[in-house]
Formats: sequence, structure tokens, C-alpha cells
Amino acid sequence: MTSLEFKQKCIELRRQDFTIAEMVKLLNRSKTSIFYHVQNIPHTPKLIGKIKHELLDRLNKIRPNLKGKSWKNRHCKEFDRWTPDLVNLVAHSIFDGEIHKAGVNYNNRSIVLIENFKTRMKSIYNHEPSVYKTSGDVIRICYFSSELRDLFIKKSNELIDSILFEDIERQRAFLTAFFNDEGSMDFRGKKRQVRGYQHNNEILFLVQKLLDNFNIESKVSTRFHEIIISRRGNLEKFAKEINFSTGLKVNGSRSNSVWKKDLEKREILRMALASYL
Repeated sequence: MTSLEFKQKCIELRRQDFTIAEMVKLLNRSKTSIFYHVQNIPHTPKLIGKIKHELLDRLNKIRPNLKGKSWKNRHCKEFDRWTPDLVNLVAHSIFDGEIHKAGVNYNNRSIVLIENFKTRMKSIYNHEPSVYKTSGDVIRICYFSSELRDLFIKKSNELIDSILFEDIERQRAFLTAFFNDEGSMDFRGKKRQVRGYQHNNEILFLVQKLLDNFNIESKVSTRFHEIIISRRGNLEKFAKEINFSTGLKVNGSRSNSVWKKDLEKREILRMALASYL
């Protein structure tokens, strides 16, 4: 394969949402060589989901070796009882967060959600994170702590296993985190839908069961890795019981933006409901 053919193949695979790890296996080339050709290609939601899934798989494999103590004497607080705030915090780490060898990260372009994560984190780890700004105005906050990493690995798995048996307020906190991180409001003409994207289909079916507990009907598409809420009655219940957080906006500067300006997601939902005759 010539250099030009290799470059074209990398670009072609990336546009088909192949991850770097997948391309390494397929092309038998190094990560660095592949990354050089695809680094400027934007990540689609599907690709981001696949990357998250790969990360969780790696964590499961290295988990026995992830035992450590903070050399800076920055300790986190263990907890046995789930509160809505703790459910919300750990759920955000599952959706738009990263649990990795060095600690815990959270990524979002919304200042509202970044501040929400920082505020809730203070209840168990009262140290400020490192803050970085990535492409597309996404903010990344990083907590470098082996103790915190171990706690979040344990608690994220525990939350997935137990949330269906928690009370309704804790279930609401989980759903709020999911739709704030992964959700969107699709209101175009007669189309009125709340959608939530997640590459892990097991999470989608878990969200569907939780929505059932609020009498909100939904549909899961395993092909497109999304959950869809439609019809007036279901949207009204969603607006009343879950909704998007105040201040959480769509990015109006995107080239494919329907609104061409920043609007709160809950306001778009309100307009969609008001459009029913």
C-alpha cells in the first residue's frame, strides 16, 4: 500500500466511524501513523460513543491493578448511601465523563453542566480540578486521583446495577443526567421528539425501563443507538418529570443548526408542546 493509498484508507475508515484502535488492527500500522491522517476529521456522536465503549472495556481489563493512594494526601470520601446528587454525579461520569488510569474527567461545552459536576464532586472530593478547553469549545475538567478513580469505577458499576431498585427521586436524577448529557430536542415542522444517544444499548434499555416508571413511553433503536420519546402525552410527562436543566442550550453556531442561535433545550421543548393544536 502506497503512502497515498494508506492516507486515503485512513480517511475513508474514519468517515465510517472506525476508532484508532480498530484501524490499527485492520491496517496493521501504528496509532501515530493513523492519527496523523485523521486528526482533523471531526468526531461524530457514534464515534464518540465507540471510543467511550473501548475505554470502559480497557478499564474492565486493568481493574485488578488499579489500586493506589494519593501521594498528595488528597483523599476522597467513600459513601454507602445514594442521594440524588450522588446519583447525578456518578451518572454524568458514565455518560459524558471518563474514568481512566489517572483519575476522572468530565467533558461538556455547557458551563451549566460543568459547574453542576464540580459542585456535586465537592461532596466527596473537595479539591479543584484541572481545566482544559478542547476543540469546539468543549471544556474538560480533570480530577487526577487514583483513589477517586477507584471509587468511581466501583460506584458506576454499582449504580447501573441498582438504579432500577432506587426510589423515584434517585431514578429522576439518573434520567436528568442522561438527557442533559446525551439528549436533544428535535422540533422540525410536525416532528417533535426528545432523543438520547448512547452507544451502549444496555444503557438505552435501562433508561427505557426508568422512563416506564414515570409512565413515559419510549422507543429504542439499536441500529442508531438512540432512545426516542414522541407524542404529546409522553413529551408533556417528560417536561414535567425530567426535562432539560435550566441554562442548557443548543449550539446555534453549528453549520447544521436548525435555529441558528443558542436556545435553551427546555424552551425548544416548550415551543414544541405549544405547537400542538
